[in-house]
Amino acid sequence: EEALKTLSTFSVEVREREPSGGIRWSHLSSTPTVMENGDVRWDGIELVVTERKQAEEALLESEGKYRTIIEQMEEGYYEVDLLGNYTYVNDAQCRILGYSRDELIGMNNRQYQDQTNAKIMYRLFNGIYRTGEPVALSDVEIIGKDGMKRFLEVSVSLKRNTKGEPIGFRGIARNVTAQKKAEDEKRKLEDRLQRAEKMEILGRMAGSVAHDLNNVLGALSGYSELLLMKIPEGHTSRDYAEKIMKSTEKGSAIIQDLLTLTRRGVTVSEVINLNDIVSAFLKTPLFEKITSNHPMVTFRAECEEGLLNIKGSPVHLDKTLMNLVLNAAESIPGEGEVIVRTENRYLDKPVKGYDEILHGDYAILSVTDTGTGIPAENREKIFEPFYTKKTARRSGTGLGLPIVWGTVKDHNGYIDLQTKVGTGTTFTLYFPITRQEIIATEPGEPIERYMGSGESILIIDDMADQRDIASGLLQKLGYNVHTVSSGEEAVEYLGKNKADLLLLDMIMPPGIDGMETYRKILEINPKQKAIIVSGFSETDRVREAQRLGAGAYVKKPYVLEKIGLAIRDELKRQSTV
Repeated sequence: EEALKTLSTFSVEVREREPSGGIRWSHLSSTPTVMENGDVRWDGIELVVTERKQAEEALLESEGKYRTIIEQMEEGYYEVDLLGNYTYVNDAQCRILGYSRDELIGMNNRQYQDQTNAKIMYRLFNGIYRTGEPVALSDVEIIGKDGMKRFLEVSVSLKRNTKGEPIGFRGIARNVTAQKKAEDEKRKLEDRLQRAEKMEILGRMAGSVAHDLNNVLGALSGYSELLLMKIPEGHTSRDYAEKIMKSTEKGSAIIQDLLTLTRRGVTVSEVINLNDIVSAFLKTPLFEKITSNHPMVTFRAECEEGLLNIKGSPVHLDKTLMNLVLNAAESIPGEGEVIVRTENRYLDKPVKGYDEILHGDYAILSVTDTGTGIPAENREKIFEPFYTKKTARRSGTGLGLPIVWGTVKDHNGYIDLQTKVGTGTTFTLYFPITRQEIIATEPGEPIERYMGSGESILIIDDMADQRDIASGLLQKLGYNVHTVSSGEEAVEYLGKNKADLLLLDMIMPPGIDGMETYRKILEINPKQKAIIVSGFSETDRVREAQRLGAGAYVKKPYVLEKIGLAIRDELKRQSTV
């Protein structure tokens, strides 16, 4: 009717069923012409377009299936124009970014990426446009609508029109944030394991020499103590012997540093308060020396009242605090400040920092400085043994922070490190608290308390000087002493003789060790009493000997009061075998 009014051509596609039952599509076009007599004549063409219509229907069906597949994909699918603005996204892409479809259409990647990552995506799209080759990229960083960082794996290809001209880009994105976090955790775990392996290697190195070093120091200490027992007060030679004793104590402290470093040195576990550790350290000559060497640095302490107690070793914690304060002071090139803090802290959930800190109650010791900070490339190495960035004029040996690490771990604690180059550093140490109260220190025992009464003592030690020292000390205490140089000799001797108590060294190469010696002796005398001595910290072999019936464990070098009390108490103890 419209064509008749305007005398224009109209067209229509008609669907017909053929006699055979098939479908036939025809495209009809016709133009009206008005004759002189007023009649209208229609001139038209009919084209059979069944194949084209079937192809179009197949294409629509295919596109429908294609869209369905895209919408059901777990990966994000997107299409953008040449400027990078979204023209299409599937539901998965919306979930990845956290935006709705309406919000994303027309949005550019610069709106959810920082400048650095937006430049990376620009170079990616530009390269694809120039070469026409698809590209895959890992660890693309974005910021979701919720403000959280996400990491994607993306693959992008060029989108063309029917003429082959570029009209945009299409791609697939996969959210790998969880995978990347897992990989980061795995890497951190591997780093921790590598650190542990380094500590273990150093432990074997230290362990191989600690026994011999302790024996050397034990000889110096023991002979000095024997000299002091013979030299009267006021004699000039007594001062020399006392200085030798002090030197051996310093040497013993160095060995303890190595053993602490290898997590084999902390054996004392008394109830202490970190406020007392801080207060005592600030009164030491060593702290005075640190302050005098750094006159432009201000030192102050902020200790929380009512700080909860912990169980640990005052000697090692004092050494830890000294190392942290010294490092803090030496990190400040001019004027600055070092702050020592203590506080109670409860963590209701684990905290991941330099160390992974479990939930619980902690007493905190932290040392903060306004120094140069620690560069990122050095942070993973600062706790490694012998690693130091100090100059030759500084006091660095590379053992300070590893000792801090070893001490904290021996106290079942954790370390957190916060540092910024040019601003400063804070080391925060977390120690599990105890509800036990501090026991007042008792004065030293008088020698009459641990004098012997002629009891027989068998000293079993492979080192001649150690046998001599122990023999000399015990004879002074009134004991009847016999010595042997190996476990085999001890078994042979006790097969024919008796001893009220054994002073048994644990390590006696190349023969049987103390634990095996004691086992064989028990076959001869099941009620044999013994004291265990060693230059090492307490080990599983020591504990096994104690389970068999041995008494106290005494760490070398020999000290008259310590060994005397241990022997006296063991002789009085009723046998439980």
